Amino acid sequence: MTDKMLADDRLIVALDVPNAVAGLALAEQLGDAVSFYKIGLGMLTGGGLALANELKQEHGKRIFLDMKLFDIGNTVEAAVRGLAQFDLDFLTVHGDPHVVRAAKEGAAGKDLKILAVTVLTSLNRDDLDAALIKPGEVQDLVLERASRAFEAGADGVIASPHEAAALRALPEAAGRLIVTPGVRPTGAALGDQKRVATPADALAQGADHIVVGRPVVQAADPRASALAILDSIKNLSHA
Repeated sequence: MTDKMLADDRLIVALDVPNAVAGLALAEQLGDAVSFYKIGLGMLTGGGLALANELKQEHGKRIFLDMKLFDIGNTVEAAVRGLAQFDLDFLTVHGDPHVVRAAKEGAAGKDLKILAVTVLTSLNRDDLDAALIKPGEVQDLVLERASRAFEAGADGVIASPHEAAALRALPEAAGRLIVTPGVRPTGAALGDQKRVATPADALAQGADHIVVGRPVVQAADPRASALAILDSIKNLSHA
C-alpha cells in the first residue's frame, strides 16, 4: 500500500527523538501511515538536516523544518537560502515582519513555504507578562502578529487550534496556510501544551495541517496511534 493510499498529509508527525537514527527508525515503523514529518531544533545536532534530506529524497516524504529562526535580516536570509537548497516543504521563522521578509528573500525561487510563528502554543498570558510582551488577550496578539506576518509575505502561520478559526477569517489569510501544533487526540496527556484541541477540532476550525508529536512518538504502538488519528479526521473534507 502506498503513502498516497493510506496517509493524509494534513497529519504532520513531529519526530521529537534524540537523533537521526531514532528518527529514521520511527519513520520506518510508521511506514505508509505518515507522509509528512516535522524535524525541530532539538534534533539539529543529532543529524536532523541529514534525516530531513533522506526522508525527502529517498522516501518521498514531505518535510517541515521547525527552526523558528530569529536574527537580523541578512543572517536570516542567508540561513534560509542555505536551507532552501534541500528542497524541503515548510520552514518556520518568528513572525516579526523583518524576519519574514528576509526569509522570503532567502527562499526566492524555491518551493519552500515560510511559516511565521505567532505566539508559541506552550505560552499563556502569564508567560507573556514575564517576557514583557504588551498587554492583551493571547488570541488578539496572535491575530495581530499573523496579520503583520502575512503583510510581510508569510506563506502561512503557526498558531494554536484555539486561534485557527479567527485566523482563517482574516482577509489576509486567504490562500495562506494555518498549521497547528498543540494537537492532542482524545484522552492524550497535555504535556507542556496549554492551548490544545483534538485533531478533528483543529481541522474543523480552519487548520490546513495538524502537528502531533508525543501521542504518536511515545505510544506503545506509534503506527496504531497514527492510524487512529487518521481515522478521526478521514470524514473531514480537505481545505
